[in-house]
Amino acid sequence: MWLALPVWLWDATMWDDMFRLHAPDSPVTIAEKVLRTVIVYVALVFLLRIFGKRELAQLNPFDLVVLLLLSNAVQNAIIGPDNTLVGGLVGAITLLVLNYLVVRFMFKHKRLDQILEGTPTVLIERGQLCRDKLARELLTESELQAVAHRQGFANLDEVESCILEPGGVFYLQAKLPTPEVTQHQELLARLDQLSRQIEELERKR
Repeated sequence: MWLALPVWLWDATMWDDMFRLHAPDSPVTIAEKVLRTVIVYVALVFLLRIFGKRELAQLNPFDLVVLLLLSNAVQNAIIGPDNTLVGGLVGAITLLVLNYLVVRFMFKHKRLDQILEGTPTVLIERGQLCRDKLARELLTESELQAVAHRQGFANLDEVESCILEPGGVFYLQAKLPTPEVTQHQELLARLDQLSRQIEELERKR
């Protein structure tokens, strides 16, 4: 059975390059990778907080490209010159553990969570666009229109309120009643009126 395996699986050099960290004699190699990851994590959270919510919302291809290039830009800052499997796993595990600890800490300290994450931004209030808030978040009316379309609204006239959450999520509330509901109610009222007229005609006969 073992003889049937490909020959390259027995290459000791390949396995050594894959798992052996660079500078194995240095006792701070793994500690350095953990520290690099922590610094990059904190810096990215800080930068995303400064540059607003639209980067997280990914409203257009430019925002998506920025996030993709951002992840590529900080890759070497996290793992350094090491491209081994162990080096990558150390960075990944550090990120997951650090994020878990931060989220758990924020969960217990709601006030600090609000300060770091920011507050929601009201973009539409009582059916009216808050253009100053749109300008502050660098959002155009067409981008907000696209958000409304993705959530099932034909246009912004159907939206009663729109809130941009700190995490880049849009919460839209429809006007009550919506134009579709109003049209449906009018149709039911006309059908009811017709049925009454038909009943009166039958009684007269």
